[in-house]
Amino acid sequence: MESYKSEFIEFMVESDVLKFGDFTLKSGRKSPFFMNAGAYVTGAQLKRLGEYYAKAIHSNFGDDFDVLFGPAYKGIPLAVVTAIAYHELYGKEVRYCSDRKEVKDHGADKGGFLGSSLKDGDRVVMIEDVTTSGKSMEETVPKVRSAADVKIVGLMVSLNRMEVGQGGKVSALDEIKEKYGFEGKAIVTMEEVVEHLYNHECQGKVVINDEIKAAIDHYYDQYGCK
Repeated sequence: MESYKSEFIEFMVESDVLKFGDFTLKSGRKSPFFMNAGAYVTGAQLKRLGEYYAKAIHSNFGDDFDVLFGPAYKGIPLAVVTAIAYHELYGKEVRYCSDRKEVKDHGADKGGFLGSSLKDGDRVVMIEDVTTSGKSMEETVPKVRSAADVKIVGLMVSLNRMEVGQGGKVSALDEIKEKYGFEGKAIVTMEEVVEHLYNHECQGKVVINDEIKAAIDHYYDQYGCK
């Protein structure tokens, strides 16, 4: 496992973003783990978060892209901090763009987007916190493709939960590839999280002990990608 991945896993735990216990998800599933990207709230946390996204994008998609697109609302700060980090780490100037939930009908920046406008020929990397059902892509991919003649290079999320998506057969990231034709990648997968944290101390305590590991295994027996 690359060092930035193991660092990111511990960063999620330290930031109280990745939790283990008993949670009910929006889908109604009972899950032994939960990720809340809204818990990244400080300047230091956001700076590090952007760096991890930048490293993962560079590793998976290279430098041949022009725009980071973050779907509203959580994708907006992700796109901003990652654009900053990409410039600092790799010296490449990339633009950020996000959609608005409500179209602005006045001012110099009126319209349905924040940040840079999309232009014909732009290569776009989509950026999100986590994708469980792919619903946000249903809303944003048509917006992006109708705004200009762009190529979506791929989607980067922070955590691949590795569970079946809406169709009940493959993961949400695989469903996105099948439906829209671009790759969905993650900074880390839950398999990597378990590998790194199982019986391993983080902040002075074992986060995934035998009990939590058994609960995760049971969850994937029910909802994991086969």
